[in-house]
Amino acid sequence: MDPDVEVNRESPSLGSVTQKEVGNPATENTICKTRYQRWTESVKVLETRGIEPVPPEERQKVSASGSFNILLTWFSMGMALNNMVVGTLGTVVMRLSFKDAALCAVFGNLLGCIAIGYMCTWGPRSGHRTLIVSRYLMGFNPSKVCCILNVLTNLGYGMMSSMVGGQLLSKLTGGAVSVVVGIIIVALASLVVATFGMHIFQYYERFAWFPQLMVFCILLGSAGPEFDFDLVTVGTAEEVNAKRLAFFSLCLASALSWVPGAADYHVYYSFDTGAWRIWSMTTIGVGMAMAITLLLGVGLGTGVAHNPDWATVYDGTPASLMIAGYGRLGGFGKFCVFINVLTIVSNNAPGSYSMAMNFQMLGDCWCKVPRPVFTTASTVIYTACAIGGRDSLYAIFNNLVPLIGYWIIIWFTIVVESDLIFNRGVDYDWSAWNNPQKLPVGFAATAAFLIGWAGAIIGMDQVYYTGPIAESIAGGCDLGLWLGLGFTALAFPPLRKLEFCMVGR
Repeated sequence: MDPDVEVNRESPSLGSVTQKEVGNPATENTICKTRYQRWTESVKVLETRGIEPVPPEERQKVSASGSFNILLTWFSMGMALNNMVVGTLGTVVMRLSFKDAALCAVFGNLLGCIAIGYMCTWGPRSGHRTLIVSRYLMGFNPSKVCCILNVLTNLGYGMMSSMVGGQLLSKLTGGAVSVVVGIIIVALASLVVATFGMHIFQYYERFAWFPQLMVFCILLGSAGPEFDFDLVTVGTAEEVNAKRLAFFSLCLASALSWVPGAADYHVYYSFDTGAWRIWSMTTIGVGMAMAITLLLGVGLGTGVAHNPDWATVYDGTPASLMIAGYGRLGGFGKFCVFINVLTIVSNNAPGSYSMAMNFQMLGDCWCKVPRPVFTTASTVIYTACAIGGRDSLYAIFNNLVPLIGYWIIIWFTIVVESDLIFNRGVDYDWSAWNNPQKLPVGFAATAAFLIGWAGAIIGMDQVYYTGPIAESIAGGCDLGLWLGLGFTALAFPPLRKLEFCMVGR
């Protein structure tokens, strides 16, 4: 048991939420324990719980030091190399100046991290995973669609993280370990951590941040003198503004990718932990971590134009940029690169964990399948995709991250409006999580979701498609994220009001 938290043996005061409402095994919609769950209870190391709610007596009351551990967990998860890759896109691919790219990275990241903090508060509040909570705000069946989309999102990020790790291992060993073998090593390490479940995962993340931060400080000391702070953004005034908005949106989308699984990591905290504490610790932790890695990536990207030696080493991959950054440190630099590879697990494991939960949310029959089966299957899938796309990492990041951001911003807009406009002050019946008759039908959410996608499509500016609005702007500009948000925000309230009047729920 976590030494920094106290088990709440008494039934806490949850307002109108009672023990019966939160995960009583006698209720009709509680999923029976599988043979796997009974076995894991005897092992006492693996997490036994699936998507069913965590009852109050199994929640943990958080002490002052426990609050700090929430911050450390998110600090560790957010300090991932794929964020550094996103940072390099601003200066290497979009050719922004350091100042432009850094400002876009910091403020885009901050906006996304505020959303992560908000979504985390639902874990202690409900005892449910994020996309189970979404059933109360969006509807039973529409939330299942979001589960599928979140599986695809985590597969994409697992693929990208593994590709970065594989490239680093290959560079580190001078090609003795191929990129393919490196990808497999990183994926297997992530699988092990994700399989053990939330308790082991949180314990690991509590300490993983320290070596990560140390090697990033070393990287800054080694590569910082080569950062070009005087680099000028390339392009006309219209092109520069378009690139600034595109990179701001990219950094926002990168942070938003955590939102559909954010509450998953806080379901074992008691209701009286406090929304403000959860929000602040999460936002500060993940915000600082992602800002550090994004800014390092921005700086490394400027060094290619500034340093001829870096330009020689750089072969179009983020791994070569990191090798160049550690170059002056010799063998110690290689050791730091190895630590960077190990820390990819801190970012990959949460996604693998949430994917397994999302599969089980698709229906009761899926819950009968042991969670490690889904974790293993998803690891195999994203490993195979990473091997296939290992030579196109920048293109994949640049094309996939905005696409992920489109659906998340549309879904998140519906969730926030439903909670703040229609459900403010409402006492949720958390026992109805698996009963479609007691949850919103979802017609309004489905229609608003499709309308939001229409907005994203007409505003997107990607290699595979350019929408008419984006095409009409001089210099081109990806407005998909913002039009998706705007269309959804305008469409959902009247549609939900109409649905409530006609259906009554």
